Amino acid sequence: MTVTEQQATPSALRRFGAPIALLAVMWAVQLADSILPGSFSGFGIRSWDPAGLVGILFAPLLHASWPHLIGNSVPFLVLGCLVAAEGARRFWAVTGIIVVIGGVGTWVVNAPGTLTVGASGLVFGYFGYLVARVFAPGRVAHRVLYAIVALVVIGVYGATMLTGVFAAGAGVSWQGHLFGAIGGGFAAFAARRAPRRE
Repeated sequence: MTVTEQQATPSALRRFGAPIALLAVMWAVQLADSILPGSFSGFGIRSWDPAGLVGILFAPLLHASWPHLIGNSVPFLVLGCLVAAEGARRFWAVTGIIVVIGGVGTWVVNAPGTLTVGASGLVFGYFGYLVARVFAPGRVAHRVLYAIVALVVIGVYGATMLTGVFAAGAGVSWQGHLFGAIGGGFAAFAARRAPRRE
């Protein structure tokens, strides 16, 4: 293995290790929830309940069932790794912004007492980030690359995202999806790199 390959491996681990680690935590939490008595879902976002605000931090890690988690896992990993390609620090910054904006929006807009859990808010947030990143200031070459990524992401996930907001089924939080996407769009501008001066 050459020196360049040795340097690239730790860099890739740092970048893509972040979404993989976060997904592993979700699976570990779901496993613990299925083994231990009671349910962790009560720690999710409970709308209009001041105590439910704590759920903003925990809700993305919690899922109502194994199918719920499995359904979120692949798009979370794919879109999360695309965000993480810009670096682990960027991934965590974008994730934090999505969690706060998506969580607060869900807490406010949902009917009082509604409990919301799941990583789909992050999935929609990463989608929103990857699409909006095209319009954030930056180098032309980067924006062309972001545009290509955005077109592929829209082609693969666009219909699902529209359905998740405008035609969500019973028991599905369109509010979490919508505000997650808004959080991702905001993150594209808030977390952008400052342009270098020549």
